[in-house]
Amino acid sequence: MTTRSDGAGSTAPSTAPEIVEEGTRPGTRTAPELPPPHRAARRLPRWSELRPLLGFQPIELSRSRNRLRRALTIDDLREAARHRVPRSVFEFVDGGAEAELTIRRTRAAFDQIEFCPHALGGAATVDTSTTLFGRPSALPLVLAPTGFCRLSHHLGEHAVARAAAAARIPFALTTMGTVSIEDVAAAGGPAATRWFQLYVMRDRGLTVELIRRAREAVYSALLITVDTPVTGQRRRDVRNGFSVPPKLTPRTLLDIARRPAWLANLLTTEPLVFATVPAGEPEAHATFIDGVFDPGVTFDDLEMVREAWDGPLILKGIQTVEDARKAADFGVDGVVLSSHGGRQLDRSPVPLELLPEIAAAVGDRLDVMIDSGVRTGADIAAAVGLGAKACLVGRPYLYGLMAGGEAGVAKAIEIYASELRRTMQLLGVSRLENLDASIVRLRPH
Repeated sequence: MTTRSDGAGSTAPSTAPEIVEEGTRPGTRTAPELPPPHRAARRLPRWSELRPLLGFQPIELSRSRNRLRRALTIDDLREAARHRVPRSVFEFVDGGAEAELTIRRTRAAFDQIEFCPHALGGAATVDTSTTLFGRPSALPLVLAPTGFCRLSHHLGEHAVARAAAAARIPFALTTMGTVSIEDVAAAGGPAATRWFQLYVMRDRGLTVELIRRAREAVYSALLITVDTPVTGQRRRDVRNGFSVPPKLTPRTLLDIARRPAWLANLLTTEPLVFATVPAGEPEAHATFIDGVFDPGVTFDDLEMVREAWDGPLILKGIQTVEDARKAADFGVDGVVLSSHGGRQLDRSPVPLELLPEIAAAVGDRLDVMIDSGVRTGADIAAAVGLGAKACLVGRPYLYGLMAGGEAGVAKAIEIYASELRRTMQLLGVSRLENLDASIVRLRPH
C-alpha cells in the first residue's frame, strides 16, 4: 500500500493499486514503452521539385549591368561610382562646403526619424503618385538641378532627362548645364515634365532670354536658386586641384590615368562647356561663375521674373520661416527648403528640421518641398509625413550616372520607388495623403 499527502503534512493511505513489473523493486516506476523510432523513406527527387530551388541567373557579360544589379541602396551606387571616375570628379559631386558640418548634420537629422505604423492598415497596394504644379508625377521625387553633369558621364543631362521621363517624374535642368535647354527638351520627349533652374544674373537681359528659351522649349516650372550669391568654398575641390575642364598637371594626370574609360569618353565627345549660357572659352568658366551671379538680388527683383514667366514659380534655398512667408506673400507657387546639399553656407539650418514649422506656416498657401540628405524611400515618406509635397535629390542620381549612365539613373529612381512603396505598406498607408504627423516624428537629439 502507498500513502499520499493531504496537503497539511500528514499522510493517508492511497487506494490506487501499485503496479510492480517483474524484475523491479516495489516503489519504483519505469518509463512507458515507446514505439520504434520513425525512419523516413528515401527517394530520388524529381526535376520539377529541384528546378524552383536553383538560383542561377543568366550570365551577364556587361560589367556595368552587373554593377547596377548588385546595387541595393543609394550607398551601393555611391560606392560603385567611386570606382568609375577620377577622384577629383567623385569628390566634386560628393563633397561640401568648408568643414562639411552641414552635410553630416543633414544626414543625421534623417537618422532621428521615428515611424509609428498603423496596425491592420490594409495597405495591400500603395499609390505613390502625386501632382506637382498641375502635372502628374509617379513619385513625390524630383531630380534636382546639378552642374557639370557631363563630368559624371559623357551623356550627362541627356541620360538624366531620359531616365526621368521614363519614370514619369520631373527633372530640373540647371542654368549651368552641360547640355542645352533645347537638347534636354528633345532628349526627354514631349511627355516629359521639365523644370528649368535659373540664377538671377547681373545681366538682366540674359536672365530674361533664358526664361524665354525655357518657355519656348515647354518647361513647365521655373526654379530660382536663391542661396548662391557667391560660390561656397569647397575644400576638397581646392585640394584636388579640381577644374573644368580638368587641367593636366602631374597630379591630375595620375588621377585621371586610373580611369581610362572615363577619359576616353571625355576626349572623344563634344567639348565640355556650359551649353546654355555664353561662358566663353573653357578657361573662363571659373571667372564666369564668380562674376555672373548677382549677389544683390532681392525679392523685388522677382517682379522682373514674373513679367517674363507666367507658369509655376518656385524658390529653391529657403532656410527660414520668415523667408518662406515672404515667398508666400510674393505669390510664388512653391519653395524648396534647401541647404544646397551642404555645398554653400556651412552650418546652415537643416531642412528636415525646418520642415514641420514652415509647412505649418505657409503650407496652405504654397507647396513646400525639401532637398539635402534624402537617401532612401523611407526618407521621402518621412518628409511627406512632416509636410513636404515632394523631395529633390541631386547627388544620388549622379552616383547612378557615374556608375552606369542612363541605366544608373534609372536604378537610383527604382531604389527610391521600391523603398517608398515598402515603407508605406509597413506603415499601413496606401496613399501619400495618409502620411502625416501621426505616423512620422523626429526623435529629440
